[in-house]
Amino acid sequence: MSEHNGYISVDAALELDRGAIRAHYKEYINPGLVTLLGLLDADKRFVRASGVSIWDQEGNEYLDFLGAYGAMNTGHNHPRILEALEKVKGAPNMLQTSLNCMAAALARNLALITPGNLKRSFFCNSGAEAVECSLKLARASTKKQRLLYCERSFHGKSFGALSVTGRAKYQAPFAPLLPGTEMVPFGDVQRLEEALRAHDVAAFIVEPIQGEAGVVVPPDGYLKAARELCTRYGALLIVDEIQTGLGRTGDMFACEHDGVAPDIMCLAKSMSGGLIPIGACIATEAVWDDAYGGLDRALLHTSTFGGNAWACAAGIASIQVIREEDLPGKAATNGMYFLDELRKLQKINPMIREVRGRGLLIGIEFEKPAHGIVNTLTGGMINKLSEEYVGAMVAGELLNRHRVITAFTFNNPYVIRMEPPLTVTRGQIDAVLEKIEDVFTRNRGFMSMAVASAKTTVGAFLSQQMVRSSSRKDIKKVA
Repeated sequence: MSEHNGYISVDAALELDRGAIRAHYKEYINPGLVTLLGLLDADKRFVRASGVSIWDQEGNEYLDFLGAYGAMNTGHNHPRILEALEKVKGAPNMLQTSLNCMAAALARNLALITPGNLKRSFFCNSGAEAVECSLKLARASTKKQRLLYCERSFHGKSFGALSVTGRAKYQAPFAPLLPGTEMVPFGDVQRLEEALRAHDVAAFIVEPIQGEAGVVVPPDGYLKAARELCTRYGALLIVDEIQTGLGRTGDMFACEHDGVAPDIMCLAKSMSGGLIPIGACIATEAVWDDAYGGLDRALLHTSTFGGNAWACAAGIASIQVIREEDLPGKAATNGMYFLDELRKLQKINPMIREVRGRGLLIGIEFEKPAHGIVNTLTGGMINKLSEEYVGAMVAGELLNRHRVITAFTFNNPYVIRMEPPLTVTRGQIDAVLEKIEDVFTRNRGFMSMAVASAKTTVGAFLSQQMVRSSSRKDIKKVA
């Protein structure tokens, strides 16, 4: 398993079993995450992926209806994107003293497909970095300080992005955060105007659909009103399309549903087909030049890995696939069908409170369970799951009983998301609908759901103890 002095090679890493991976994660990465995934028996050892399918070490096939939180719009390991990476593998990936042809081409392509007058791109490595860029750009361009964001929004967990993320759970341990930020209710035009009225706001950052809040679609006309108000009061409109963009909601960008063109747009996730980390902050020429125009300001905001050849080549190929395979159109058609069928299921199951979404960004919200579901074998973990991770219990049942991968939303634990690759077929959607129906047929209430989760949890808990014991012996042998 190892090389000299206990170091692990790439070949040896590929041979690590589930127990060894758990042990290394627990020792060197994040023990709490190991416990959470282990209790849900979600930390399977997956070894292969293609399209919507993923296979575990035993050869079992799973349907991925999570899609890495929207990073897999083109599906896992799309051959055309892999082919693009092959074409650049011998070129310099990063060379800061020169200009990268792949970055130049990708920026041009983004200017062609994004709405309005968006033109100048800054490339980075993640959605949070794209948000950081957008906030800095807004302040530098407008020379104003205040930043508005929405309740229950999610824009990332780096310091600036966290400062405009609307959930105290993620913010509180790191306070004080970035000064000059103010939260307003999502979908409330009147409150937004009140916050803008002083003409001292640099920007309002908003998701066209709030993904992590539980796939919350705003009222009709909200984004258009926000656009008009920002223009009237001299604030920039930043639209975060990190999860909603590049075809996910049935349009190339979700803001186009309302005919809205922002001053700044944030992109990431599926920009590279989920193969290489990449993000982008795209602004109008006027906004960019006000902030970074001229030689003395050209290097005020930079990123070492941003715009590297591999990431940008993957981005070019990903956009080609999305356009040429009409993935937005497929998302619109299949999403409408999926939503309709889920709403039929809602009518006959009292556990389902609401089904909502647009395209293939869909949330299923559950009614809150009664208190008092406790399992002493796991130190009250089932009680914790039933109160804070209801969506996780449903996702666990889908994973362990039916081999369907999904997850709850960060800011609303009562919601699970359906966010498959946009390449998903009608047959795969039908198969998942049958599996969802089976879960609710078997579990007529939260008590039975909790009991089912308890069986999984207790089994996984005992398995963890056995695996941990054997893995410690293996690690000692390696050392």
